[in-house]
Amino acid sequence: MAAPDFADLEAVDGVRLTWNVWPNSKVEATKCVVPFAALYTPVKRLPDMPVLPYEPIRCKSCVAVLNPFARVDFIGKMWVCPFCYQRNQFPPHYAAISEQNLPAELFPQYTTIEYSLPLAAPAHPPVFLFLLDTCLIEEELGYLKTAVSQVLDELGRDAFPVAADKRPARCTGTALTVAVGLLGACVPNTGARILSFVGGPCTEGPGVIVSRELSDPIRSHKDLDKDAAPHYNKAAKFYEGLAKQLVAQGHVLDLFASALDQVGIAEMKVAVERTGGLVALSESYGHTVFKDSLKRVFQQGDASLGLSFNGLLELHCSKDIKVQGAIGPCASLEKKGPSTSDTAISQGHTTQWKLCGLDALTTVAVLFDIATAQQPSGAPSAAASAASQQLHLQFTTSYQHPSGETRLRCTTITRSWVDGSIATADLVAGFDQEAAAVVVARLMSHKMEAEEEYDATRWLDRMLIRVCNKFGDYRKDDPASFSLSPNFSIFPQFLFNLRRSQFVQVFGSSPDETAYFRMALNRENVLNCLVMIQPTLTSYSFNAPPEPALLDVAAIAVDRILLLDAFFSVVIFHGSTIAQWRNAGYHNQPEHQAFAQLLAAPQADATAIMAERFPTPRLVDCDQNGSQARFLLAKLNPSATYNSASTVPGGEVILTDDVSLQVFMEHLQRLAVQS
Repeated sequence: MAAPDFADLEAVDGVRLTWNVWPNSKVEATKCVVPFAALYTPVKRLPDMPVLPYEPIRCKSCVAVLNPFARVDFIGKMWVCPFCYQRNQFPPHYAAISEQNLPAELFPQYTTIEYSLPLAAPAHPPVFLFLLDTCLIEEELGYLKTAVSQVLDELGRDAFPVAADKRPARCTGTALTVAVGLLGACVPNTGARILSFVGGPCTEGPGVIVSRELSDPIRSHKDLDKDAAPHYNKAAKFYEGLAKQLVAQGHVLDLFASALDQVGIAEMKVAVERTGGLVALSESYGHTVFKDSLKRVFQQGDASLGLSFNGLLELHCSKDIKVQGAIGPCASLEKKGPSTSDTAISQGHTTQWKLCGLDALTTVAVLFDIATAQQPSGAPSAAASAASQQLHLQFTTSYQHPSGETRLRCTTITRSWVDGSIATADLVAGFDQEAAAVVVARLMSHKMEAEEEYDATRWLDRMLIRVCNKFGDYRKDDPASFSLSPNFSIFPQFLFNLRRSQFVQVFGSSPDETAYFRMALNRENVLNCLVMIQPTLTSYSFNAPPEPALLDVAAIAVDRILLLDAFFSVVIFHGSTIAQWRNAGYHNQPEHQAFAQLLAAPQADATAIMAERFPTPRLVDCDQNGSQARFLLAKLNPSATYNSASTVPGGEVILTDDVSLQVFMEHLQRLAVQS
C-alpha cells in the first residue's frame, strides 16, 4: 500500500490507522514501538455516503451492524457476523435479496453508511445558553455585546465596585453550576450547548483559581510542577464533577476566553473536552480571533462547522484486538466487554464513549492492544490461523444531525494480519507516518498531564531510536549506511518538530495556553494536527509561482515573501528588500503591477486559510528584522545559529541553542545502528 493511499482511504471512511497491516502476536506488536491506533472522524463530510431511511440490521450476539464484510448465504437468507461469527437470519423484508439484488449496506464500496432513524417524538431543536462574564471593563463589554448584539442590548456591567488592589469578584463556577442545572431540568438528553464568555479568573465560590488580591499571581507551569498552586486541584476536581453532570445530561460546554491574563482554562479543560466543547482564546473581545470564531459557530451551509449533538460512539473489534482507550473530546461510558483491554489509556475501560458535541472535523484517537499470545503448536489463534486472514473494526455513531434527524453512522474497515517475525516489509508498507505522528503527539500530551515524573523529550527520543533500530536499513555500527523507507522517512522530522513545539516546550506558555493547545491537538483531524506539529511554509517570489518551502531558516531571502501556517497563527513574512519596496509605495505605481500582485497573493491565501478554520488563527503580518519576525523564526529549523560556522543565503541566523535537524538526524543514526 503506497503512502498516498492512506489519505484516499480517509476520504472514503474518515479513518486513519497508524499501521495498516497488523502482526498476529503481542510480542511482535510490542516490537513495532509505535502504538496500534485509529484516528476516526465520526461525522466527517463524505459526499458519496448513502443515507438509508430505515433501521440497521444487527448481529443478535454482539450487536454489530450488517456490513459488506459479512458472509452472506443468499439461499438460506443468512449472514455471518465478521466479529463474532454468529449466523443471523435476515428479516422477512429482505427475502428478495440476491447477488444481483443487494441492499445498500452490502455494497462493497459502502464501507461507511448512515441510517436515518425514526423518532418516537419530534426532535427538540438544539438549545444555546449564553453565559456572560460582566466583570469586564466597559470597552470589553461593548465589544462582547456587539458580537452577540441581538441578545444583549439590555446587559449592563457588573455593578459591584472593585478596589484598585483587588480583582473583580467573579464566580464563574457558580454561574456554570446554575447553567448546567437549568439545562438538566429543562432539556435533559436534548442537544444543548452552554456558550460561556469569560474575561478573567474565577475569584469567588467553587472553581476559584486565584484570590482577589492582585498581589497574588495566577499559577504558572513552575507552580504546578512544584505543587505550589493552592487552588488548582480543588478547582480541577470541581470541573471534573461538572463534566460528569454535563455528560449524563448530554450537554456541551463551549468556552470563549478573552483576557490579557489567564482565566482558568487549565482547570476548566476537563469539562470542555469531555463534552466535546469548542474553545477559543484571544486577548480581547474586540480581536478578530474572537469575533470571527463566534461567527463560525453559527455559520450555515457548506462552510458551517456541522455542529452535531448527543453522539454515542461504539466500537466492535475482531477477537484478538482489545481497546485500551480513546484520546479526544469524549467521555468513557465504562461499558466493559470482551474487547476491553486491562490497560486503560485516557478514556478507557470501555468500548462506548459519549460525544455530547461533535462537528465535521472532530477526531477521536482509539488505541488498541493485540492480545494474541504465541500459541503452542497445533493451537493457532484466530489471528494466526491463516496468514491471509483479515481483521475488522466497526465504528457506530448515533447522533443528532444538524437537520434535527437522529442518524446512525456505521464505518466498517478491514486490514490484514501478518506474521510480524518474517513480514517486516509488509508492516513497513502499511505504516502511516502522518497518523503515527498525531497519535504519538496525543499520547505524549496525555502522559504529560497524567504522569508526574514523565520526561516527554526523553520518551520521544527513545521511541524514535527504537523505531529506526527496528525498521531502518543499515549495517551494524555504520551510521553512514543508514536509510529509512519512504513510509518512515518523514517520521523523524515530525518528532523533531514535535520536540520543539509548544506541546513539549511548555515553559514559554501559560497553563491556560498549554491546555488550549492540547484541546485542539486532541480534537482536530490528521491534517490539522500535523500543521500544529510541523507548520507549513509557502514561498512567494517574482521568479516562480507560490511553492512549498522547507521549514528552515535557509528559506528566508530578502526578495521573497513567506507564508507560515502554524494552525493557531498565520504569519506573512516579508524579506527586507520586499519590505523596503512596499514602504516606498512601489506597489501603487502602474508599472509595478507584478509587485502589487506578489504582495496580494499571500494575503489572499492567508484569508482562505483563516476562513475555514476554527478557532480563527491570529494573523501576524511582519517584516524581516522586525519585532514580530519571532513568530516565524521560532518555528524554523535552526540550520544557522549564532554559534554555527556556516551561514545561509538569506543571511538570517536564529539565536538558539537548539540542535538543527541535520545534527539531530546524525545523532539518531549513530544511536540506531549501535549493536
